[in-house]
Amino acid sequence: MPPIRRALAALLLIVVACGGCDRAPLSDHDAPPKLPAEAVQQLVRDLRRNDLAGYARHAVPPALHDRLETAWREGRTTWPLTELPLEDRLPGFLQALAAPGAEKKLQAVYQRQFAGAHAELRSAAATLGLFATQYVRSEGDYSTEERDHYAQLIGAISAWGQRAPLGDPKRARVAIAQLAAAARQTGLTGADALRLTGMDRSLERLGPFFGRFKQTLVGYGLNIDASLDRVEATLAEQTGERARVRIRYTMADQPIDAYVRVERHDGRWYLSDVLRHAEAEANRTASARSAQPHAPVAKTAP
Repeated sequence: MPPIRRALAALLLIVVACGGCDRAPLSDHDAPPKLPAEAVQQLVRDLRRNDLAGYARHAVPPALHDRLETAWREGRTTWPLTELPLEDRLPGFLQALAAPGAEKKLQAVYQRQFAGAHAELRSAAATLGLFATQYVRSEGDYSTEERDHYAQLIGAISAWGQRAPLGDPKRARVAIAQLAAAARQTGLTGADALRLTGMDRSLERLGPFFGRFKQTLVGYGLNIDASLDRVEATLAEQTGERARVRIRYTMADQPIDAYVRVERHDGRWYLSDVLRHAEAEANRTASARSAQPHAPVAKTAP
C-alpha cells in the first residue's frame, strides 16, 4: 500500500471507531442501565468523556471484565483496543510520537510524502471508503446490524476525507506537536508497556490521548464530540431479556440511522455485539492473537 494510502487508512480506521490520572470515582455515570437504550447512551457518554476505562467497565459484565484484564496482562488481548484493526501497531505509534525529536522527524516525513498531495489524498479516501464498505457488507465477523451501521459510518468518513485539508502542512505541524506531547504523557511508550501496565491503567492513561486525537481532528473539520453529543437512542422492540435499539446521529455532516441489539445479564443491559467480540478476546490464545490478520475496518460501538 503506498505511503499516502497507508497513512490515510490508519486515520480512517481509527476514526471508525477512541496521562496516568487515577480512575474517576463512581458516579451516576456508573449506575446500571435500567432500560435498553440507556446501555447505548452510557457507552456514548464514556467516549464523549474520553473515559476508556469506564467504557470497558460498562461494556461487559464484571466477571468478563476480570477475564479480559487477565488476558491483557498475559499478552493475549488488548480489548477494547482490538476494536481497531491496527491496534497491534499502537505501541509503535506511541513510541514514534514520543521519541526525542519526533516532531521534527515526522514533519519531515510529512513534507516529503503528504504536503500538498490534495488530489492523491482525496482519491485515497474515496478508494478506501469503497473498499471498506464492500468488506463490511460481505466479509469479517460482523452482525447484520454492524454491517449496516459501519457501511453508513465509512461512507460519511470517506466523504469527509475527500474534502478534508489533509495535505495542509500548517495543520500537520500543529497536529504532530499535539499528538507527540499527548503520547509522551501516557507513559506507555515501552515495547511491552501496555501488557505490564494492565488493561484498566492503560486505558486510563490512553484516555487523554484519545481526547487530544479528537481535538486534532476538529482542525480538519471532523468533530467527533459533536457527533457523540447528538446521538439519539430509542427502543425499537423488546422481547424479555433482549431488545433492539435505534441510534441516530450525524457524522461528518451525514445522517446515520442504524440499530444495535442489546441483552440483559444480572439486571444490566449490554450491547450484544460488544459482548460477543469481548468474549472472543477473553478466550483468545497468545498464538491465535499473533497470527490474527488485520481487519480493514473497526468493530466500534455503539
